[in-house]
Amino acid sequence: MPKNDPSSNSSRAPRFKFLLYVADDTNNSALAIANLTTMCQENLAGRHEIEVVDIFKEPARAMADRVLMTPLLIRLAPSPVQRITGTLNQPGEVRQALGLEPLAS
Repeated sequence: MPKNDPSSNSSRAPRFKFLLYVADDTNNSALAIANLTTMCQENLAGRHEIEVVDIFKEPARAMADRVLMTPLLIRLAPSPVQRITGTLNQPGEVRQALGLEPLAS
């Protein structure tokens, strides 16, 4: 494949899997979803998966994952697991904490 083919880069780059716990449709939940989606689209296009879990709809799952506050982002892959609480409104700090780097063109 040619070097500038994005699929060749994404096949070698790590795939990120995120779990975002939210509380219903509160403003903080909506902000966290929007910020995470934007960050992933800008930095991890084609190599991320986001699962959003509402603690009111799945309380047992939230308890099993020891969710004490929302929104709570858990990076499940790649290892190690990382947890960040809040709306993710400081993209530079969140990217650094999660080890996100944009793909080189």
